[in-house]
Amino acid sequence: MPRPIHATIHTDALRHNLTRVREAAPDARVWAVVKANAYGHGIERVFDGLRGADGFALLDLDEAARVRQLGWRGPILLLEGVFELRDLELCSRLDLWHTVHCAEQIDLLATHKTQVPHRVFLKMNSGMNRLGFAPHSVRSAWTRLNALPQVDEISLMTHFSDADGPKGVAEQVALFNATTADLPGERTLSNSAGLLRHAAASADWVRPGIVLYGSSTDFPEHTAAQWGLLPTMTLASRIVGVQNLAVGASVGYGSSFVADRPMRIGVVACGYADGYPRHCHGTNTHGTPALVDGQRTRTVGRVSMDLLAVDLTGLPDSAHGSHVTLWGRSADGTVLSIDEVAQTGGTVGYELMCALAQRVPVTVAG
Repeated sequence: MPRPIHATIHTDALRHNLTRVREAAPDARVWAVVKANAYGHGIERVFDGLRGADGFALLDLDEAARVRQLGWRGPILLLEGVFELRDLELCSRLDLWHTVHCAEQIDLLATHKTQVPHRVFLKMNSGMNRLGFAPHSVRSAWTRLNALPQVDEISLMTHFSDADGPKGVAEQVALFNATTADLPGERTLSNSAGLLRHAAASADWVRPGIVLYGSSTDFPEHTAAQWGLLPTMTLASRIVGVQNLAVGASVGYGSSFVADRPMRIGVVACGYADGYPRHCHGTNTHGTPALVDGQRTRTVGRVSMDLLAVDLTGLPDSAHGSHVTLWGRSADGTVLSIDEVAQTGGTVGYELMCALAQRVPVTVAG
C-alpha cells in the first residue's frame, strides 16, 4: 500500500472563505489570487472553489494559461506584469490584464504590435518600496500609457506594507489618493489584511490571497477562526511505529529531546521531504502541536527527512495506525491551525502551504 501521508484540499472551505471576503468588502469586486500554484494548493484543485470570484490574479504566464484551459473567460491579472516583449504577445492571445510598475514595461508596450489594446494596472509605490512608480513619477507614467495606441483602459493600484500591523494603511491610502485624485480608472489597493482590517480602503477591486486559503494575516492577534475562515488544506498521516522510552532516553537525531519520565512516542510518516518544516521540532521545553485521532499533542525530537515523532503519553488509546493531523481538519472535525504550526517553526502559514512536496498525494474533497 502507499505511504500513508496525504493532503486534502477542501473545496467547501474555499467557497466559504470567498464568501467571507465578499462580506468584508461588499462593494468591491474580488481578484482571487492564485499565484505560487494557488499557494501550494494547485490551481486546478482550487478552481471550482474560487470560480465565484470576479477575476484571478497571478504571476506566471503558464499559470494564466492553465486558468484559461479550465474554461475561465473572465479577467486574469498578471500582478508583476510582463518581463519581455514576447510576454505581451501571450497577453494578447490569452486576453490578460497586466500590471505596469516600471518605465521599461511601458517601453515594451510602445514596441508591441497588436490590434487589440491592453488593459493595464499602473502601480504606484506608496511605501512598500518593492515594485511601482514613485508618487512623483505616476502622472508622467500615466500620460505615457494613455498616449499609446497599444493601451486601452488604465487602472490604478498600490500594495500595503503594514496592513496587518499597528502602523496600518492610512498613510499609504492618503498618499495614493492625493497622487491619483484626478486620474480616471478603477482602483485596487487591499490585500488580505487590508480588506479584513481596513474595510474603508477596499476600493473597486480587492486582492485576497492567504485569507482564501484559511490562514490569518495577523496571527496570533487574530486567529483564522476569529476572522471566520476555514482551513482549505489538511496534511495528515498515520503512526507507523510506537516506542516506549525510559527516563533519560532520547528521540531522533542529535538527541535534542530527552525523556524526563517514562513515555510513549508515536513515529509518524511525515518529514521535511514532504514539506513539513524541519524547524517544527520538539525539545524538552516546547513542541509543535499535532492532532492524534483528533486529540492534541506535540512533536518530540528533530524532524527528519521522512519521519517525525509525537508524544502519545497522555493518549492511551492511540497506537500503530492512528490518524495524525499535521495541520488542518481531523476526521472528527477538530481543527489545528496552520498558523499555529508555522509560528512554532518561526515562519508563516504561507510558507507551509507553498512548501507541500510533490511526493505527497493530494485529493480534493467537498
